[in-house]
Amino acid sequence: MPNPANPDPRDAEEHCNAISILYFMTSSLLQANALRAHHLFASLSDEQLGRIVDSAHVQSLAEGEHLFGQGQPCEYFYLLRSGCIKLCRFSPDGHEKVIDIVMPGQTFAEAIMFMEHQTYPVTSVSVGASEIIAFRNGTFREIVRESADTAFQLLGDMSRRLRKQLNEINALTLQNATLRFINYLLQQLPESSQGTATIALAAPKNVIASRLSIQPESFSRILRNLQKDGLIGVEGTCVKISDVERLRALTR
Repeated sequence: MPNPANPDPRDAEEHCNAISILYFMTSSLLQANALRAHHLFASLSDEQLGRIVDSAHVQSLAEGEHLFGQGQPCEYFYLLRSGCIKLCRFSPDGHEKVIDIVMPGQTFAEAIMFMEHQTYPVTSVSVGASEIIAFRNGTFREIVRESADTAFQLLGDMSRRLRKQLNEINALTLQNATLRFINYLLQQLPESSQGTATIALAAPKNVIASRLSIQPESFSRILRNLQKDGLIGVEGTCVKISDVERLRALTR
């Protein structure tokens, strides 16, 4: 008969193993449910999603830490769980140009797995502490071959990215710096927004300025002018819009 005062070490070990297995299964299930909310994974079967989860790993990044560098072989694509990631390129003299700012819930680098030369075209740097999920390209390519629905989801994602980039090229060539920043603010809001609104800037102002191809001194002047006109207020990393419709009217 077991003695409660002197438990069998084997029982304790089996109990710990059972807890570990249960924790792993629960974590995998939660991760799978979270992935299914993303359009890239929404059409996958339970078996396919299980393969994705099994091949993925979570990685934490400190502020300023590089996830990958421009020109490195591309073996993974990523989903940002928390924090902020900037995708940038560097000129020969070391000047940084921010190509994109990745927000939580967004994927990045997935298109590269279908390119002839599978190397990262940009450098990925964490803005503050971030957490990402890394997915192995080979596993996802196998699933795309099996699932027409997943292939169409991926094509839709790439089409949206292309349309976004064309709009950005249009903005860079046809809009002045102030309008580019106003459009950036409006893009952070739901289309139905009216009245006042507060936006927490996801990245430092110098990163946003680089993303919008605005010199830092010009960016500071734009902020001052918009505040002077009563359109916005700035408190630390928050921008308070006094009248969303008035701001929208400037872009028309």
